[in-house]
Amino acid sequence: MFLFLSKLLPLLLYPLGLACVLLMAALVLIRRRPGWATGAIALALALLLVSSNNWVATRVMRSLEWRYQDTLNLPEAEAIVVLGGSIKPQLPPRPWVDVAEEGDRVLHGARLYLAGKAPLLVFSGGRITWGQGQSRSEAADMAELAAALGVPTSAMLIEPNSLNTFENAAYTQVLLNDLGIERILLVTSAMHMPRALAIFKKQGFETIPAPTDFHVVRDPADPTLTTWQGRALSLMPQSENLHYLSRALKEYLGTGIYRLKGWL
Repeated sequence: MFLFLSKLLPLLLYPLGLACVLLMAALVLIRRRPGWATGAIALALALLLVSSNNWVATRVMRSLEWRYQDTLNLPEAEAIVVLGGSIKPQLPPRPWVDVAEEGDRVLHGARLYLAGKAPLLVFSGGRITWGQGQSRSEAADMAELAAALGVPTSAMLIEPNSLNTFENAAYTQVLLNDLGIERILLVTSAMHMPRALAIFKKQGFETIPAPTDFHVVRDPADPTLTTWQGRALSLMPQSENLHYLSRALKEYLGTGIYRLKGWL
C-alpha cells in the first residue's frame, strides 16, 4: 500500500495534478461560490503558466543537477552501482528492450566499467507489475544492454527486487556486504543523485557520485540566453518544462518523505 500511495498522492501535488484539483473544485463551487471558483481557476492558470516556464524549470532543475559537477575525474572504486528507472521492457511490438530518457545511466555505467574504474558492475532495480504477474526485472534488462555494449556477464551482478531508491540501497548493501565491498561509484540521473547519494551513504557505503543524464548544461551558444527571440520563446508555456519541473519537485518531495522515515 505504501508503494501505491507513494506513486499516487504526489501526482496530486505536482503542478498538473494540483491544477486539475483546483479546476474540479471550481466546477463544484461555480454556482454557490462563484468568487471562490474564479479564484481557483485563476490559481490553476497561474500555476500552469509558472510551472511550464523555461526560466523557472531550469533553475529548479539546476539546483539539483549541479551539486556534483566533477564528472570527468572520477576515482577508482570496488564496484559501480547503476540504479534502475531507465529501461522499458521488451513488450510487443518492441523488438528489444527500449532505452528510456534516463537510459544514460546504463550507458554511463558500462562506460565507467570499460574505462577500468571498477572490476564489478551492479544493476539495481525491479519492476512494478501491480499484481499482473511476473516479468523480468529491470536490472536484468540493464545487464543485457550492458552485455551488448561489451561488458562481460562475469563482471555483472543483478539486484532484481528493489522498487524504490531506498530499496536500491538496502538490497544492494545486502548483496555487496558478503563480498566485503564498501567503496562504490553510484550512477544515476543528475537530478536524482542528491537523494540517492544520501540514502546509499546512510547504508554505510563509501559512495562516490557519478551522475549522468544532465538536462541543464553550460552552453554559451544557448539561444535563450543570447538572442531576444530565444528569451521571448523561453517565456512561453511548454509541456517539456512542466515535465522536468515535476521531476525536480518529485526529488524534493521524496527527500522530505525519506527524511521523515529515517531513510537518509
